[in-house]
Amino acid sequence: MIRERRARATAMFKLQYLSLPLAILLVAQALTPLSFGQRRVSRNGAHSSAEREAFTAADRRVVERAIGQTCTERTRDPFSSMAIDEMQARPSLPVAHPDAVAGLRRAERVLPTTRRLVTSTIVQLAKEYDLYGTAAARSRVDAAIARVEAVRRVKPDVDSRDNASVLLREPRTIEFGTIFLAGLRSDEAMISVLAHELTHIASGQADSLRPLFRAIARRAATRTGLRIQGQRAEELSCDLVGLMAAREFIKETPSWEPLPRRLARAVEHNCVDDDASDDDHLSPRSTIRALFALDVSLAGEILADATTGWLRLPQRGFNRSELAL
Repeated sequence: MIRERRARATAMFKLQYLSLPLAILLVAQALTPLSFGQRRVSRNGAHSSAEREAFTAADRRVVERAIGQTCTERTRDPFSSMAIDEMQARPSLPVAHPDAVAGLRRAERVLPTTRRLVTSTIVQLAKEYDLYGTAAARSRVDAAIARVEAVRRVKPDVDSRDNASVLLREPRTIEFGTIFLAGLRSDEAMISVLAHELTHIASGQADSLRPLFRAIARRAATRTGLRIQGQRAEELSCDLVGLMAAREFIKETPSWEPLPRRLARAVEHNCVDDDASDDDHLSPRSTIRALFALDVSLAGEILADATTGWLRLPQRGFNRSELAL
């Protein structure tokens, strides 16, 4: 400490023999915490691992507020989804029931759009998590995309009730419980669930996307403190793809509805009273928490004031018939 003070005193003494402008410059540099080179901001989109993993107390508060706002929007929205625990309490619904038929028509109409959104989202996530840099990695992603593009059918099923599922030995069909079909009353909600199932198909029997699932789960676990391993990692990742696909759909399709309401539809079926989990799934509300923790900017959009969060202009043209219910 004494040596340091003497060094500073010597330096200030020497400044007396320098020109005034040069002395001022040297003092300013000595007091500046970082050089301009150290402060240089990358503009090519690359960020350090530490930057990607940063999650502050303020972020945590935003996530919790966004969960509350999502579930509040569900109570206000005439096209909100039924909560999962409400679906479970309902009697089975025949395939010919009008609500199930309307849900099936919606699913069939948005399936082509969902396929496209899922393929672009998988590539985006693979790049974000640094899993797209080698030829082998790109080959796995390309194979996953090919499996998504091969899906052509949504099959209603009474026994599946409030679930949707896929059989990897028959990867061109998504089986959809009739109660679930009836309970998802918006395009945003339907796209999020279809995208979830398409992501299972994308990974396939070869578990092509397993490295991506693990990377997403690690980040979510770090930010939430939740245990997210094994099948839970895959289920959460599929939910993330579903949320991102719905968000992109919202960007592409204009609407006079508030943006927070449309975003909430992608996850509000998780706004349950009976918040139970199992070995393969996080609880519904923990799922929302993990999703918003993975994308705090989206949680912020959920909290946007209705007067500033209304219309998102499309990035390309659209056909009005595509938007009809």
